[in-house]
Amino acid sequence: MAKTENGRPSVDMGSIRTLNSSHMEDESSLGSDSEINGFTSERQADRYGFIGGAQQYSEDAQDVPPEVLRQREVKWLDMLSHWDKWMIKRFNKVRLRCQKGIPPALRGRAWLYLSGGKVKREQNQGKFQELDSQPGDPKWLDVIEKDLHRQFPFHEMFVSRGGHGQQDLFRVLKAYTLYKPDEGYCQAQAPIAAVLLMHMPAEDAFWGLVQICEKYLPGYYSPGLEAIQLDGEILFALLRRVSPVAFRHLEKHKIDPILYMTEWFMCAFSRTLPWASVLRVWDMFLCDGVKIIFRVGLVLLKCTLGTREKLKNCQGLYETMELLRAIDPRYMQEGFLVREILEVPVTARDVDKEHHTQIKRWKKNRGELNFKPAPRMHGARIIMQAEPPRRQDLQQNPTIVLEVPEPPQKLNKGKEERKSKKKRSIKKPTAIEEIPNPYPLLTGPPPQSLNPPPPSLNPLPPSSATPPPFLDLPSPSLAPPPPPSDPPSPPPYATVTLETSPETETNSNHQQSAPPTDLPAAKESALQQSTQSLSSSEQDTYL
Repeated sequence: MAKTENGRPSVDMGSIRTLNSSHMEDESSLGSDSEINGFTSERQADRYGFIGGAQQYSEDAQDVPPEVLRQREVKWLDMLSHWDKWMIKRFNKVRLRCQKGIPPALRGRAWLYLSGGKVKREQNQGKFQELDSQPGDPKWLDVIEKDLHRQFPFHEMFVSRGGHGQQDLFRVLKAYTLYKPDEGYCQAQAPIAAVLLMHMPAEDAFWGLVQICEKYLPGYYSPGLEAIQLDGEILFALLRRVSPVAFRHLEKHKIDPILYMTEWFMCAFSRTLPWASVLRVWDMFLCDGVKIIFRVGLVLLKCTLGTREKLKNCQGLYETMELLRAIDPRYMQEGFLVREILEVPVTARDVDKEHHTQIKRWKKNRGELNFKPAPRMHGARIIMQAEPPRRQDLQQNPTIVLEVPEPPQKLNKGKEERKSKKKRSIKKPTAIEEIPNPYPLLTGPPPQSLNPPPPSLNPLPPSSATPPPFLDLPSPSLAPPPPPSDPPSPPPYATVTLETSPETETNSNHQQSAPPTDLPAAKESALQQSTQSLSSSEQDTYL
């Protein structure tokens, strides 16, 4: 008897693996080698490379006018040439252009840049060639060989056994098993790698697969499929907000999310949607992360089970699963699907919040998780910020995406050098030795000492408060004096006003040499010479 959990019967993951494998076997039986060879001789490949439009080709696919397509190509070429600047400063514009659709001629290069595969490749130069040259684990090689002809058997790259497409697919998957020996190989990785190989060489496809498995969908392909079960519970919890009718129906019939969303999420809808819609979904998925995968799943559930009229014929689990396996093509058309995806109110923060809630519930009901995946990166910008290139990569590859700005001290190195040179060029002022004036003017009250005070040097009467002209400048209101006819001769003695204490002044008088005996007469002569250029009124004022 099946165990029940959260009101729903638990699902055996071994049966899920068997169900998915048998489903792939049924699809591959539609295109044996003889049928495919006869099919290729009668029909040609469409613009996506599928023979006869076998990958659910939508007749309503949006055709972009050639002139608009050329303009978009020019814009994308400019972004790819200055990728780090656009990602750091104008990421919203990059997101908008991904939502409009990447030009087909540049889609492979843009996917490699968005996923961080370009940086990963340049950080591990020669790693893919090293893995490719190794024989590999026979346990995984046999499984990979059996899955090669099941991946898009009607695409021109994988149409024939032993063709270059299947050979490259084998190389990429084998290299991944050697790169991640603890994880090994999962069947759902094959369509992911095949989609990448349709747009880029084998080495680039390998690093793109590494980034998707490690950064976008961590833990999806590990044994036990615990990560995909957690995301199934997250999808079911988010459905309550987006479409309560569909949520109540699935809850009523106890339909576990793992029954209908495993192939959607693990293959990133590459085996579910028409090819034009697959490409548009991947453009947004590699830009904004796994929240796009959740939004696509919510749109399909809402459009299929979101109204009571649509649920009239769904009276149980079997009818509901049949309806979800044969979704109306109208809901998967490129234009309709993209518009609905952009309107779903689910953000990366909502996904992370619900992720923590489901982990707590899992540990409470089932115990600890067996897998320890790396933190999930929500889109190209987060991946770019989390993986800065090494310094030797920047030196060897100047065009590498710069993810972290250099420290300010290195950016301002030239400025600091200029400042240091300027400091060195400025000469330090030499110390000025202060020499005491041998003839200081006496100010203030006479010192209280036994020595008699020296004779006053001021020729003016004590009642006059106006300083002599050689001690103070005339008032700014007075007109400037006319230039003298002959330059006045310098005064016989330099006068310096010093503030000294009485004791210092007394000691200096004892140490200094005696002043000239005719000092009052000399001062009177200097006063007369300095006032020769003044007017009579000014002379009266000062004298």
